[in-house]
Amino acid sequence: MIIAHTRAELAAALAQLEGTIGLVMTMGALHEGHLSLVEAARAEADNVVVSIYVNPLQFAPGEDYDTYPRDLEADIALLDGVAVVFAPTDEEMYPRDPLVRINPGPVATVLEGKTRPTHFAGVLQIVHKVFNLVRPDYAWFGQKDAQQLALIRTMVADLNMPLEIRAVPIKREPSGLAMSSRNEYLTPQERETALALSRALNAGREKAESGATPEEVLAAAHGVVDNTPGVKLDYLVLVDRETFVSLNTHGEGLLAIAAWVGSTRLIDNMEVTL
Repeated sequence: MIIAHTRAELAAALAQLEGTIGLVMTMGALHEGHLSLVEAARAEADNVVVSIYVNPLQFAPGEDYDTYPRDLEADIALLDGVAVVFAPTDEEMYPRDPLVRINPGPVATVLEGKTRPTHFAGVLQIVHKVFNLVRPDYAWFGQKDAQQLALIRTMVADLNMPLEIRAVPIKREPSGLAMSSRNEYLTPQERETALALSRALNAGREKAESGATPEEVLAAAHGVVDNTPGVKLDYLVLVDRETFVSLNTHGEGLLAIAAWVGSTRLIDNMEVTL
């Protein structure tokens, strides 16, 4: 495994590789969810490149950029079968404040984008930069960040970027809690409270499978989370999987939730078919 901290070191490492390149982008604090992306990449690509970088552009003032967990040595120890790890500094990625910015479009103004209006512009900025530096044949992203995944796919299609985007299902703890680096912030009691998110989604999906209407699906999910003390709901919606417009009739939908448990904001989602 080659550890590259600069663009020049990354270019030199990539020059040694033969065959296809698969990219997994992370912000570190790696868990089994990240490792499932790496495993999927190893199964298809000849070489796997993992980026580890906490991107300041996707954090708004008052968010957890400064406290976001960072332990590069521990992260690297978890990466088996990876050809290159790219772990740059802020100065390396942004030698100056970017003058050219990515506009993520209307999908970035709803749900996560409504709560975090600058978030997806920052996400697409760094994804575009790393795509250009690594030039992968494939890149893997998790379905937990469903809106991010949709926007990255749209960027690749609209800008004719020469790679394929792969999605990997949400990795969950045995309890059902979606794996997230931010789970580290939760106390034991808060982890128990946070299970309301996945229980709400399961309740909605079960209702959909019984032939319920969109209103009934949402009511079933709300019935769980609204009656769980300690959960402050941001949104709970049923949307089209591609457009993120509210799903008001039959079709392929995504039941998505965001909520605060204590001071920690968590997201989760499940696919439903009406």
